[in-house]
Amino acid sequence: MSVPAWLESLLSTAFFSVCRLHRDAARSECNMYCLDCKGDSFCFYCRSSRHKDHQVIQIRRSSYHDVVRVGEIERLLDISGVQTYVINSARVMFLNERPQPKSSKGVAHICEICGRSLLDTFRFCSLGCKLVRIKRNGDASFSMEGKNAGGEGEAIEEEEASTLLGMQERIIMRRREAQMSPRLTSTSSSREDDQELRESTQRDIYSATPPPPPSNARRRKGIPRRAPFFAS
Repeated sequence: MSVPAWLESLLSTAFFSVCRLHRDAARSECNMYCLDCKGDSFCFYCRSSRHKDHQVIQIRRSSYHDVVRVGEIERLLDISGVQTYVINSARVMFLNERPQPKSSKGVAHICEICGRSLLDTFRFCSLGCKLVRIKRNGDASFSMEGKNAGGEGEAIEEEEASTLLGMQERIIMRRREAQMSPRLTSTSSSREDDQELRESTQRDIYSATPPPPPSNARRRKGIPRRAPFFAS
């Protein structure tokens, strides 16, 4: 059936109660779960003392419902088909089915188990709904075997893709350098042309001052002479 032994226990565990051993401590809420012990939830201090070398995941809460970060759970389960959400800049998924609000008409995607509306083309709204589907029909799986089998091939493909990408980047850089060379030449020549234009303009501005235009004032007459005086 490809269901881990700890999954059903995880989905039925109550979280965020106050730890009986560390109730007076700052981080006393029970939001941890041990995959090896498959017991009750525990707090941060219990993890340090009792589950130091165990596989432990942390449960978080969104709108009074338990969620787990995708980065933590995807290493343990095949979570394909389960709706994910971004909450406080972290991608998470819900552990169990949530109460369904009033159904809206025209919803494109719904959960195959509870009928809850989904944002994208997923099959389930939570890990719990996927578990129910596996038990009923067996047409889904939490197993990581298929993914792990192809891990080596994926690593080789990633390495080849990285090598190809590096070659493409070098080719692009060479082409850019080749394109930049004539641009630099034309830029320097254009700067020289601009300099010559500025020098020519300055020569025109600071050239010899032309003679002043002719004045329209009348020329001054010679010394006036009196007419001779004749006695009558």
